[in-house]
Amino acid sequence: MSDIQVQLTRRAALLGAGAAAVGAGVVSSGAVHAAAEKQGPMAAPVARYNVGSFEVNTLLDGAVTVGEPQKTFGMNVDADTFAAKSSESFIPADTFKAFFTPTLVNTGTELVLFDTGVGEGGRPARGNMRAALESAGYTPEQVDVVVITHMHPDHIGGLMEGGAPAFPNARYVIAQKEYDFWAGMDPEANGVTKLMTKNVKPLADKMTFLNEGGSVAGGITAMAAYGHTPGHTLYMLEDGGQQLLLAADLANHYVWSLARPDWEVRFDMDKEAAAATRKSVLGMLASDRIPFVGYHMPFPAVGYVATDGDGFRYVPASYQLSL
Repeated sequence: MSDIQVQLTRRAALLGAGAAAVGAGVVSSGAVHAAAEKQGPMAAPVARYNVGSFEVNTLLDGAVTVGEPQKTFGMNVDADTFAAKSSESFIPADTFKAFFTPTLVNTGTELVLFDTGVGEGGRPARGNMRAALESAGYTPEQVDVVVITHMHPDHIGGLMEGGAPAFPNARYVIAQKEYDFWAGMDPEANGVTKLMTKNVKPLADKMTFLNEGGSVAGGITAMAAYGHTPGHTLYMLEDGGQQLLLAADLANHYVWSLARPDWEVRFDMDKEAAAATRKSVLGMLASDRIPFVGYHMPFPAVGYVATDGDGFRYVPASYQLSL
């Protein structure tokens, strides 16, 4: 304690001397430089965690700032309720940041990528998954399996690059129900079907189609989570007595979706089913204290769920998965 007092006292003395010098019109003899140019925002593109012997890398494809969030979240609540929940959570009610986070899992025998980001059309704010992958120390050629959680463009956009498969040595996995729904539509029906025709169908001969409980690889199991899309699928990692859920788009915002699972999200195709799925899965995560990766959670996108009244609370991971 005495050392701290001495340090504080010396600092105060130095500050006092400086103030006296300025008051007396004394100018420092040190060189004066122009202000350094600000470098702008910077984000680490990779975070790494352990689940048993599995190495889990979350890869930042990018992030964008968006206005008018209630056109996307909390569409079934009034503006005052939305604003109050935002204020309580220390976030503005008129703008938000959306993150896009594929996950790369090294099981020790296979390198498995979950979702591929926005792809070539998303740069510079998005479409940086390849750079993040390489920052993690891997190359696209090393990826053994690519798993698609659902067909939305920010998940399948990075499957192809320059008209060729971005992961040339990979096999592909998707839920049967998800593939069949979109494949059964007119290819020109909407942006999803158009991108599926371009990016997904050319890879169909290398695809494995799963149902609930299907296995991607040892320790990686499919979990149906319908509502966001008809075949939206989550994946549970289990190794060495540890678990982690790759939750895809179960909740698209940590406050306006996860904390209030009954709030409607514009991108949920079946809003009632999506809300029911959120409540069920989030309740399981909270009661079993299982960590998860949320594709749209604030990067590095790994956290826990705690119950909070009739809703939930997002608890970002700290060092739990690196011990």
